[in-house]
Amino acid sequence: MAKLIWTEKAIDDLSELAEYVAISDQVAAKRLVRRVLSSLARLEQHPESGRRLPELPLHNYREVISSPSRIVYRVEKDNVFVIRIIRQERDLRRLMIELNIKNR
Repeated sequence: MAKLIWTEKAIDDLSELAEYVAISDQVAAKRLVRRVLSSLARLEQHPESGRRLPELPLHNYREVISSPSRIVYRVEKDNVFVIRIIRQERDLRRLMIELNIKNR
């Protein structure tokens, strides 16, 4: 079983996304957080189950979709590093450049 390790940015991403959705619908925000956490729990059992990121084919990043979010992560041995949780329509390449892909 893999261990989930959240980056600070991923925690902030989920918090900001939930707060934004909660402005108009608190129940929907709670459902969104539950869906994301459920998707991440599956990664503990099946860490390679997400697809490789098409925007960053030369890097070892994967994603799972938990609509309306993309959960970006990377696997190293028995660890799953949760890198970002972003809205599907956001430009992932720009966000990763902002991070300077620090989490290699």
